[in-house]
Amino acid sequence: MVVAVDDTGRILLVRQYRYTGNRDSLELPCGGVKDGATHDETAMEELREETGFIPGQIQAIGEFNPCNGLLDEICRVYIAVNLRYAGTTPDETESFELVRLTPQEIDAYIADGAIWDGMTLAAWIIAKHHLP
Repeated sequence: MVVAVDDTGRILLVRQYRYTGNRDSLELPCGGVKDGATHDETAMEELREETGFIPGQIQAIGEFNPCNGLLDEICRVYIAVNLRYAGTTPDETESFELVRLTPQEIDAYIADGAIWDGMTLAAWIIAKHHLP
């Protein structure tokens, strides 16, 4: 999970259609770690793939298990800054719309249910106290 902060202090999120919920979802960029890759490499690749940006600096700030009764998966949360646009390369089955929100807008979207992705909610709780 990557909390990418642009030079105006806005956070990069992506809007994508989630067929399991039959609606759009606003989410922080993220992805699963593939065999042979590290969490750090995956964070940078997913950020570029989903938003088109690469970070000048990226730092792990925490981690969580999204569903500890069912999964042994650990999600690592990163803050990325000093972003530079490099172009997107989404997978064939993915389509993303880049959305930039202030931290206050993210909190408001969470309060009104517009941000409903559980992993984004958990990552935001960890990240918001680490923002530059």
